Amino acid sequence: MKTPDPAKGVVVTATELKQNFGKYLDFIEEQNDVVITKNGHKVARLTPYVTDIEQYFTVRENALDYLYGGKKVSYEEFMEISEKSTLRMEFINGEIYLLSSPTIGHQEILGRLHLIFNHYFKGNKCRVFFAPFDVHFRKKDFKDPDVMQPDVLVACDLENNVTEKGRYMGTPALVVEILSDNTRKKDMIEKLNTYMLSGVREYWILDQKQENILIYSFADHEIDRYQLYGKGAVARSTAFQGLTADVGNLYSDLL
Repeated sequence: MKTPDPAKGVVVTATELKQNFGKYLDFIEEQNDVVITKNGHKVARLTPYVTDIEQYFTVRENALDYLYGGKKVSYEEFMEISEKSTLRMEFINGEIYLLSSPTIGHQEILGRLHLIFNHYFKGNKCRVFFAPFDVHFRKKDFKDPDVMQPDVLVACDLENNVTEKGRYMGTPALVVEILSDNTRKKDMIEKLNTYMLSGVREYWILDQKQENILIYSFADHEIDRYQLYGKGAVARSTAFQGLTADVGNLYSDLL
């Protein structure tokens, strides 16, 4: 076997690979690449198999400048990873977040919101979508967008903002996040900032633990107003007149 270059692996001819396949397979299992040539031209590369999660952590190691000053994951790198992965993930400020499976309570609340929002927007040009649904949020004064999956979103700008592959590339008018223990900080800080800077008009935060709804209204990429609705109150949208949610009913009899 040829002496490998740690940075590039090893380059071999197709004939040599056939004659020593077992040895080169062992070499690949040690996390090395094998580049195959034919008639003096590079024609293929054999690389170690990695799972989606292993691929994520490989990229995550290169993103430590988010905390320590290494190299951030670019928007292009994230798109390449997410397109090839079956994992649910979001991209916020150069960092990848893996999304866990929702709880029963989360899904019950989501189902109740589905009925409320679909009834209100029936026959309206605005459409309601539910996670998983990637949205590319382009923040004011930021080069790369964040890519997130709101639990609920209302899109009123579908015309000219849907790609040939059926991807939505506009900015939702309203987004909803249902808090969980794992997402509380992200939803209340990072996502609040992204939604505000990207031109979203209204952001609902539903807190199952506190049984309340916090509604933020944005104007000119700033917080215009906010209102907390507790149990016994009726949450009211300022962006869509008549869109309401009874807080008590939304959280009653959850598993």
